Amino acid sequence: MTIALTLQVYLDRKGVEYDLVEHRPTRSSMSTARACHIAARCLAKAVVLRRRDGYLLAILPASRHVRLRKLKAALGEELTLATEHELDQLIRDCAHGAVPPIGECYGLDVVIEDSVFDQPEVYFEGGDHATLVHMSQAQFARLTREALHGNFSARNRGPTPKGN
Repeated sequence: MTIALTLQVYLDRKGVEYDLVEHRPTRSSMSTARACHIAARCLAKAVVLRRRDGYLLAILPASRHVRLRKLKAALGEELTLATEHELDQLIRDCAHGAVPPIGECYGLDVVIEDSVFDQPEVYFEGGDHATLVHMSQAQFARLTREALHGNFSARNRGPTPKGN
């Protein structure tokens, strides 16, 4: 089991307590939740968005999807999904589509869906498609305390690609 070096160094520097959960390789956040036998609402996924002056990392439960129109209105700016090429350039030490929802270690501003904080534990991609990072809500909240918060998602109706 491994996690992205950038993420590991950041978590260790912050003194965060976490453990790793190995699982069979998966292609979507919902598949990951099923493979790990965890509720999809406890699995935080990251969606990278392009904005006028850079990028924004939106964090939400795997059971939900971003409502771009609502997020655009709340932030008062244009947002679009980052391209696959942009993802690979921004998050260099992660497998394609396995973006950890910890924006600070990658120099990204963050907005978090309020419902992420409804669960006592948080799981998220560690940078590959076979390892989750698991920590308490208190630890995750400490890592994301500078992030914007909002209500900008809706329940998934079907499978969604990992990382978007």
